[in-house]
Amino acid sequence: MDFKKAAEQAVGLKQAGKANCCQAVAVALAEEAGLSPEDLMKLASGFCVGMGTMKTTCGALIGANMVAGMKLQGNGTVKYSKLLAEEFEKECGALTCKDLKGIDTGVVLCPCDECVRNAVQVYERVLGNQL
Repeated sequence: MDFKKAAEQAVGLKQAGKANCCQAVAVALAEEAGLSPEDLMKLASGFCVGMGTMKTTCGALIGANMVAGMKLQGNGTVKYSKLLAEEFEKECGALTCKDLKGIDTGVVLCPCDECVRNAVQVYERVLGNQL
């Protein structure tokens, strides 16, 4: 899978207002999940209502975890969720939308494009060679 292309697809969906963070990441990783982008968009809607006001976990990270769970059929989900969260926090400096900041800039990231790009890139690092 071309993860760089997937990251840019996630950014494009978010910028165009066609998807929230969770949906953008899930749809960009559709090939990994083995589902159609349309099905993932619907599934992500159920998981990620109101991502713009998330106060618990970043929607982009939830999208990556959702796809990981589908790809791994639930096996090792806790382990990989932990790894995804650790790597995402290194990239974004936090795990909640209201706290996401560019590590180098200190600028609040959400709502913006970097969180969805980072989630796809973190997914690639953690799970890109699995299965």
